[in-house]
Amino acid sequence: MPTETGIAFEEIKARRGKLRDACREQRVAAFAVLALPNVRYLSGFTGSNAALLVTGDREVLFTDSRYTIQAEEESDCDIQIAKGPLIEALVRYAQRLGVTRLAFERNRISFDDHQRLAAARGAIRLKGLSQTVERLRLLKSPAEIAAIRAAVNLNSAALERALRRFKPGATELDLAAEIEYSMRQLGSDGVAFETIVASGPRSALPHARPTANKIAPDQLLLIDMGALAAGYASDMTRTLAVGALKSSKARRMYHAVWEAQLAALDAVKPGVPASAVDFAARHVLRRSGFDKLFIHSTGHGLGLEIHEAPRLGRKEAVRLEAGMVITIEPGVYSEGFGGVRIEDTVVVTPAGCEVLTPTTKELRFT
Repeated sequence: MPTETGIAFEEIKARRGKLRDACREQRVAAFAVLALPNVRYLSGFTGSNAALLVTGDREVLFTDSRYTIQAEEESDCDIQIAKGPLIEALVRYAQRLGVTRLAFERNRISFDDHQRLAAARGAIRLKGLSQTVERLRLLKSPAEIAAIRAAVNLNSAALERALRRFKPGATELDLAAEIEYSMRQLGSDGVAFETIVASGPRSALPHARPTANKIAPDQLLLIDMGALAAGYASDMTRTLAVGALKSSKARRMYHAVWEAQLAALDAVKPGVPASAVDFAARHVLRRSGFDKLFIHSTGHGLGLEIHEAPRLGRKEAVRLEAGMVITIEPGVYSEGFGGVRIEDTVVVTPAGCEVLTPTTKELRFT
């Protein structure tokens, strides 16, 4: 039976089995999962307040009374409706079970929750672990890849719908709103991140927020957008030309980034260090004289969160594996002039990679 995310309960149970294996390796009796994406990954529950206790023979989901019905519908775990901080309820339950060593997510716990955990632990010994669940999430299952593919296709369809309604003179905020409305019309859960629409000189800001500035002719227009489908994210950037785009520099920038992106895609293969993909993009940009204007990494993983491991940067030694889903997104940014970024969502396959993003990379004029 599928969960709200479309992932079968049997698959979620298998994930918890892998977490138990990790607990045995670390010699801990139980694991407290506090990060909501990780709770969702291991339980299927999508609410905004939750914690999960996984022991050797049971899994208990803690939430509050707002989610009594939803938790029963979405998760096959035992449900505990708590009053007050969930971490305190989780520790009390672990004590009743006789847990003596409890692992927790050191990299995902708030200061307040850590203080509560330490104060409530009693005779339980605590062990902070980092990236334990995130490592399980590195390789996506066929069902997860199908969900990401659906999010990618929805994302691309939303862009096409929004661009059909776009007219020069609209503001960045107008276009961003149209994009997000189109996502919703097509069935998205929502946005994976705040939509970036930046025109003219503002396109040189890699993470620009849309403004009331009007989108003028003969300028670059950068759009970075992501939709959620069944909880899984997509991510795509396209840079368009508004009007004729008479600037030869803008066209050179565009083609250099396009070539760099194709080179990086060609470098994606199982066993390849993430840094090699980054190097492939930078090597092309160095030849064209734009490498100094490439100021971020070449990509990142995505799934239930928009930014997941692995990171594709200069010093990243992690080797790619089939089943990883990543972005490939080189860009160049010229202050006071404009910027270009081209980004696809990609799945690593046994033979190389599959580009999931269907939207053309040809320079488009709108």
